[in-house]
Amino acid sequence: MTPLERTLDAFATQATTPQGLKQLAIIAAGLALGWLVARVLRRRVPQGAAWKFGAGGFHRVAFPLAALALTWGARLPLRKLQATPFVDIAITLLVALAVIRLAVYVLRHILPEGAFLRGSERTIGIAMWVGVALHVTGILPELWEALDDIAFSIGKQRVSLLVVMQGLVSLAVSLAVSLWVARVLGARILAAERVEMSTRVVLAKLVQAGAFFLAILVALPLVGIDITALSVFGGALGVGLGFGLQKIASNYVSGFIILLDHSVRIGDLVTVDSRHGVVKAIESRYTVIRSLDGTESIIPNETLITQSVTNHSYTDRKVLVKVKVGVGYGSDVDRVFAILLAAAARQPRVLADPAPGAAIVALGDNGIEIELTAWIADPDQGQVALRGAILKEVLEAFRAEGIEIPFPQRDVRLIPPDAR
Repeated sequence: MTPLERTLDAFATQATTPQGLKQLAIIAAGLALGWLVARVLRRRVPQGAAWKFGAGGFHRVAFPLAALALTWGARLPLRKLQATPFVDIAITLLVALAVIRLAVYVLRHILPEGAFLRGSERTIGIAMWVGVALHVTGILPELWEALDDIAFSIGKQRVSLLVVMQGLVSLAVSLAVSLWVARVLGARILAAERVEMSTRVVLAKLVQAGAFFLAILVALPLVGIDITALSVFGGALGVGLGFGLQKIASNYVSGFIILLDHSVRIGDLVTVDSRHGVVKAIESRYTVIRSLDGTESIIPNETLITQSVTNHSYTDRKVLVKVKVGVGYGSDVDRVFAILLAAAARQPRVLADPAPGAAIVALGDNGIEIELTAWIADPDQGQVALRGAILKEVLEAFRAEGIEIPFPQRDVRLIPPDAR
């Protein structure tokens, strides 16, 4: 008699008996209390709280886990008094539901939103419920035997289809769990505002690399691969790095050097090879610099190590902005200075300390050249808009007070031929 037949027979004989009613009451109580626990968590712990381990809402996993724990705990004393076929089936279904929701919960934190994530969730759900159905009907052990019979030999090692499937599942689970843990720890590290941003990025990348390496070490023995085989792979990788992957290896090493020595940090205003912009990201192989016109440059990390880099905000984020104007020789220079300084002071981005300044820089062919200097603390916002706002106010003030703005002039003299 299969487990399904035994369950149906027990249900027919015990459904209306006191023993059957006790089991149904235990199942109902476990489901009700589990739903209550999930409801309390949903109310008391808002989405995005600090304890949240990923996307999707942990309270969805709390319901099957709480119901499973309560039902399983109630079954322990009851099994000493009577058979519990109904509770056994309920526990099997709750385990399947908990595993499915936990897998979906982890996947939503690892994979990006999209069709692939939705397809993965459906695949896991269908596979789990099919496994539960096969287990309940008693077909699962026979299926294991059939898969184990399909085998081939590699040397002295017998490899069956069952072993291959178990290895693939073990590898997938190990990688998923390790990537999930790495994402969680990486997010916590990046959120630590007391630590320098570059240091946080380094630690997060080291955690991700360590978690991935640990997952490989755990998964390979489960698949049946000897870990000592990695020594051969390591030697081949070293030879490859020595010949064809020199630039890639150099960029990766340079990336960690940049993050550790803090020579270039995220948010700095830099100039590299005529590229002027703000450092938006420092990845393992490259650095992203966003220019003030919105374009982004992907620069290999090796370039930042081997070539000169102008960091405009290395020790101080204040940057000097210069605005040049020209006035006629008959203009009141002191009044021009006052207009320039007042125009700069009215700009919210201009700092009061150091204060703006104005000075004559040259006596040109057409007029007096005067330069206004002002300090700003947000160089990543650009300087073009600020210069334009200052020049607009200066132009209006010059027109209002009749201050001449010179333009190129040439005196042409015609000499008669007889005067030569």
